[in-house]
Amino acid sequence: MNFPDQLKYTKEHEWIKMLEGGEALVGITDFAQDSLGDIVYFDVDTVGKTIAQNQIFGVVEAVKTTSDLFMPVAGEIIELNPQIDQAHEDNPALVNSDPYGAGWIVRIKLTSPEEVNGLMDAAKYKQLVGA
Repeated sequence: MNFPDQLKYTKEHEWIKMLEGGEALVGITDFAQDSLGDIVYFDVDTVGKTIAQNQIFGVVEAVKTTSDLFMPVAGEIIELNPQIDQAHEDNPALVNSDPYGAGWIVRIKLTSPEEVNGLMDAAKYKQLVGA
């Protein structure tokens, strides 16, 4: 199981990677994708909307189950990863094979950047999942 140190994590198993200009990428963790199994679909209809921290921004569907996606920090969703978007290149399995790289889910513009400070670092997230 992989836990990159440069990311921050939530108890709902999302990660966030800070970018320049107050933007960030959000995805699900290696632990989450492994628990879900083969991912087949993402339903993210919140592009262009501002979502509060811990609010649902979409749903991930796997062969075994579906799971809500929660915003790690407040922000406007400015892009759904075109590589996993059903309307474009249909490859949601990228999240299984590369959850911290090509398998990111959304790009956001943070509205409350200070909320990142309340998220877990890799060591605390490892403790949470028992790794």
